Order: sequence, then C-alpha cells, then structure tokens
Amino acid sequence: MAALLFYLVIPFIYLLSLLPFPVLYVISYGVYILLYHIIGYRKEVVIDNLRRSFPEKSEAEIKKIGKDYYRYLCDLFLETFKTLTISRKSMLKHCSFAPGALELFNKLADEKRSVILVLGHYGNWEWAGNTFSLLCKQQLYVIYHPIGNKYFDQLMYKMRTRFGTKLISMKNTFREMIANRNELNITAFIADQTPSNQNAYWTNFLHQDTPVFRGTEIIAKKLDKPVVYISINKLSRGYYQMNAEMLCADPSTTTEGQISEMHTRRLEQDIIARPDIWLWSHRRWKHKRPVEA
Repeated sequence: MAALLFYLVIPFIYLLSLLPFPVLYVISYGVYILLYHIIGYRKEVVIDNLRRSFPEKSEAEIKKIGKDYYRYLCDLFLETFKTLTISRKSMLKHCSFAPGALELFNKLADEKRSVILVLGHYGNWEWAGNTFSLLCKQQLYVIYHPIGNKYFDQLMYKMRTRFGTKLISMKNTFREMIANRNELNITAFIADQTPSNQNAYWTNFLHQDTPVFRGTEIIAKKLDKPVVYISINKLSRGYYQMNAEMLCADPSTTTEGQISEMHTRRLEQDIIARPDIWLWSHRRWKHKRPVEA
C-alpha cells in the first residue's frame, strides 16, 4: 500500500517542483486555507504553544502569529519539493549567505578546522543545506531521522543530497563523525528536536521547562570542534538569508551545559524576533522535567 501511494503521488510532486514560484505560492495559499480554516491541522497544538511561549501577548496577537505561521508552513512544504528540480543559480538566488557568514566558514576551512553547526527548525533549513553544499569548501553532513515510509524517505534523501550534502542517521552520529575525522567537514545538528527525558539537558526555553539534546555539546567537547550557530532568516516570500556566528571556538574549555545553553539562548532570541517562522506544530514540550529525589 505504501508503495502504491508513493507511485501515485510522485508525479504530482515532480509537477509541483517544476511550477514557477508565483504559481507555487498560489497553490500554497490554497493549502493554507485547507490546513488552517478547514482541517485545522494541529491548530490547538500551535495556539497552545504560542500562548505558553508568549504569555505577554494578547489573543489577537497570538492568532495573527498562528495564521502567519500556517502560511509559512505551507510555503516551506512546497519550497522543499522545489529542491527536486531547482537549478543551482536559482537556489543561490533564493537562499544566500549574509555578508560575513561565508567568510567565517572560509576562514575555518583555511585553518583546516572542521565545524559543528547548530541550528533550529527556523526559516528554510532544507534550502540552507543546499546553499552550504554549493558554496562552502567543507563537506556538509546533516544529522537526520529517517522517515518511517521507506519510499518517501528515499525521496527526501534524494532532495537533501542533490547538491552534495551527505546525511548521517542520528543513531550513527558519533561513529560516522569519528570515521570522517580526517576530512574537512561541517556536521549540522538541528538542536530543537525533542529528546527523551533520559540524559537530556533541561533549561528554560520560551518560558517553559525544555529538554535539549546533549549530543551537540558532548560531541563538540570530545572532538574539540568549534561550534557555529546558523540563523536562516526570511527576507521575503521565497527568499532566505543565512547568518552565522561563532558560539564556541574552544569547546574543551566549557563547563557542563554551557554549549547547550548557548545555542538554546540564540535560537530563543531568533524566535522572539520572528516567531512565525519556527516549527510551532511540533510537540516540543511533550515531556515534563523529572522531579529530583
């Protein structure tokens, strides 16, 4: 059944990817009407997350952010499919580096330093990977969760690796990074996924107790790789710009939890500045902080 569904849907996905952007965004608006006004896809989750994250905002403000978020989500969904057929020139036009960002990665490459990159589900992280691989001297690896449906997982794998990005399954992260330690590379960790309570680092994020994966910090310290934070800002519809800043040049000198706190605070800062382009439909706060004995 999964194979049949995939082969029925794949021609439609390729057709979407070939459409010019103005037509794509007309379809995106139709999908928005369907998801937000008719189906109400995870609307309760989104609104509840927004209320708890921004207790100072009025209901009118929360509702507006929610609507803006669904418009962004629908654009993001269709923009991701665009990766199947978009040209290199068009990709670099629609997702670019901010002044100084590429220079930071070139400087690290010239110093023969591999990098740990940390980011959130903010802006268009899928397009960011494409631009990295097209412009950066380092080989980009992205840590990812394979999709349960193997056919759609293969499709996503094809899209994410089309411009040279390589993927590492989360369960193989440390082993693969050790195997690649003699290569000049960048390994990207998306740090705002929800870990289990076990071994999570707990902090306050957007006014809520929040577990954070320790993996980024632990691996940065073990391999002594500098940690760079990347922010993918939306300039206008279909156009994104990546900013980069050095979070920690020498992880070996940090205390426990310091790197986790650094990247969490930076993501929080970005979300507060532009809340509609973060993944609010994700159940980020489904776990509760364990009660210490």
